[in-house]
Amino acid sequence: MDLALWIVTALLAAAYLLGGAFKVLVPKERIAAAGRSGRWVEDFGAGGVKAIGVLEVLAAAGLVLPAVLGIARVLVPLAAFGLVLLMGGAAAVRVRRREYALVAVDALYVLLAVFVWWGRLGPQSYLH
Repeated sequence: MDLALWIVTALLAAAYLLGGAFKVLVPKERIAAAGRSGRWVEDFGAGGVKAIGVLEVLAAAGLVLPAVLGIARVLVPLAAFGLVLLMGGAAAVRVRRREYALVAVDALYVLLAVFVWWGRLGPQSYLH
């Protein structure tokens, strides 16, 4: 179970680190032009897109660093829960925009984050 949690955690951290950095570094207009999955930025100001990117980068760090360093490990499930909330919001934006096919991708990220959240807080977690 611990190996599965580490694999999912590493995949989530990599995805959110890259995605968050992209949102922070790339102008909103270029994100929107990248394809249909990026058109959600039309509903947000440039600062909002950058803020979402910063949250994603912080979540990526929060998923990995506390456990690796052995400091404040409770931050790992909190970061995972933050991603559940963030991706729940992303799914709501997709539904409002009628981008139903992309909601499935957001739901997958929610499920993966719930798995990490549950695994790192549950009865088998290293926090007990």
